[in-house]
Amino acid sequence: MAKRNFVSNSTESSRMFKSDFLESLTKVHWSVPLIFYLPIIGYFSWTALGPGDMSILSYIQYFVFGLAFWTLFEYALHRWVFHYHPTTKWGKRIAFIFHGVHHDYPKDRLRLVMPLSASIPLAALVYYLFTFFFSSDIILASFFSGFMIGYLIYDECHYAMHHANFKSGIFKRIKQHHMLHHYSDPEHGFGVSSALWDEIMRSGFPKEDEKVEKTERISMDK
Repeated sequence: MAKRNFVSNSTESSRMFKSDFLESLTKVHWSVPLIFYLPIIGYFSWTALGPGDMSILSYIQYFVFGLAFWTLFEYALHRWVFHYHPTTKWGKRIAFIFHGVHHDYPKDRLRLVMPLSASIPLAALVYYLFTFFFSSDIILASFFSGFMIGYLIYDECHYAMHHANFKSGIFKRIKQHHMLHHYSDPEHGFGVSSALWDEIMRSGFPKEDEKVEKTERISMDK
């Protein structure tokens, strides 16, 4: 069991930088990724179906492939990048900026979705890397559309896991899974929008009713 660290229940943002400009780059409203990326996804989809003359069936196949690939990417990013534990002082500072602050202030409303200052460079890098694996720009356009929809689902689900009160159903189970990651053991349960890869990689939580009920009470009371 991982050692529990400081966890604040405040919904306010903690100061990370002395510079107001740098500080502003770390905060974002939950709606901003939707406003920014949905038109981009629409453009890639139009590129594939319009000028690319891709059939609807082919588009759906590559779109779903991209969406499924996102779930693995999300898991890997969260487990091996966000939860990497550097030993140097500057490394620890970077780790805190990227993800540590979220674990210290999990209810901070302005740091629950990825700011554009981080998501735009990451999306551009990922798209560039994908060009080495797809021989056709049209296929890549449909795949990347699904991948980015997966990202938006992840971002909005993450916000909802911390601020929505689900009474039943799949979202309640997903929230329980994520709350265990925050309030019980941060070294397990790396899937946010899905626990699929935690099951496959054996990084999930023991199915103990007491632990689930305890986490439920914690999340609902906050």
